[in-house]
This record gives sequence, C-alpha cells and structure tokens, in this order.
Amino acid sequence: MSQVNNDNTTNSILSNLNIANKNKDDKNSNELGQSAFLELMITQMNNQDPLSPQDNGDFIAQLAQFSSVEGLERLNNRFEEFSGSFMSNQALQASSLVGRQVTVPTEKTLLFDGGIVSGSVRLEESTNDMRINVYDEAGEQVSAIPLGSRPAGDLSFRWDGQNVEVNGELLDWIGGEEPLPGGEYRFEVLVTQDGKTEQLETALSANVNSVSMGDDGRLTLNLAGLGAVNIGDVKQFN
Repeated sequence: MSQVNNDNTTNSILSNLNIANKNKDDKNSNELGQSAFLELMITQMNNQDPLSPQDNGDFIAQLAQFSSVEGLERLNNRFEEFSGSFMSNQALQASSLVGRQVTVPTEKTLLFDGGIVSGSVRLEESTNDMRINVYDEAGEQVSAIPLGSRPAGDLSFRWDGQNVEVNGELLDWIGGEEPLPGGEYRFEVLVTQDGKTEQLETALSANVNSVSMGDDGRLTLNLAGLGAVNIGDVKQFN
C-alpha cells in the first residue's frame, strides 16, 4: 500500500506505485510467438504423411485459434496500460487532497484553534424544534444551539467554537464570551416531530492528513481525529 502525505506527495506516490517508470516484465522464453507458430505449422505440413494428409480445415482451425489467443493477449496488454494510466491519475488526484477538508458521516471531529467545523444533516420532514448540542472530549455538554422551526431538506452549518452559521446565515444566538479551545467535539442534532425527539445522522468536516492507495487502486483517506475512511464515504470535498 502506498501512502501520500505532505512531503513531495505527487512524486512519492508515483514512485511507490511504480506507475510512471514501470518496467514491463520480460516475456517468457518458452512463449510461442507468431513466427514460431508459423514455422512449426510449416514443418508439420512438410512432414505429414503424404498418404494421409491433414485436412485443410484443421490448419485453418489452428490459425484461427492462434489468432484468437494473440488477439486476447493484445487486449490484455492494452487493458494493463489503461489500468496503469488510471491508477496514475488516481495518484495525482490523491496527492491534491492532503491538507484539505472533506465531509464524512460522523458525530465527532476535531476543531483546530481559529478553525471552523462544517456539517450537514438532512430533514426528511419539517420540524418545529431543532437544536444542536455540542459535547467536548470528556462528554460534557459545552454548547446548546437552538435552531427553531426548519423545513424539510438539507441543512448545513458552520461552527467556530462560538458562533453558528446555518445555510449561510449567521444566527443571532451568540455563544460564550470566548471561543471554545481546539479539540475533539461531538455533535448531536435533535429534531422534534409529532411530540417525539429524534437524533439525525450528521456529516462533519475533517482534515485529510494523508491518503493511502492499495494495490487495487482504491483510495483510503486518513483523517485527523477519525482515522482511515474509504473515499467512497466522502459526502463533500471542501
């Protein structure tokens, strides 16, 4: 498995994957090439029993079979070249993710000093009471953010440890006198519908520390505070 980090990411992953300068394996010396096959067939014709010669159809069948095998071999070679090119492009894309933020399904993430945590939830139905509770690493509630009535649909929010912006609008609600310090925080988004309170699934932002690429070309993001996350689980590239 290859890993991409901040140190010369592009050259590192290409070197580790050995894509850019990949050497082709030497052909097996026992492999039957086209010229060898034709020479063998001519020798077979010269040495066949004149009283019982091989039917022409048999020779044609041999040629057709060899042509099919040769065509499949060329197709496999082309596919390997295409696969190598695809993995090379994946490697270049992976290197650009390091240092950026992505949004993934999770309840907790890291807030860096002076940074912002962005998140999103989806309301299947409208609600007359929505709120976000924030807990620190010790499990103590450090913030309670009332959002009031909200229509059905996607809702995004940004939190800097003090103030909250919802769907691009800064709330009048003000947090503490000072922003909360950086650290790990857990977010609980609650809605009340028909007298019942339900917790919604949240997606939060996290920093990409490094990217790992498996031999099969699959990318795994190593996120700050969260660990390894499959790139297919990413909801948004920030």
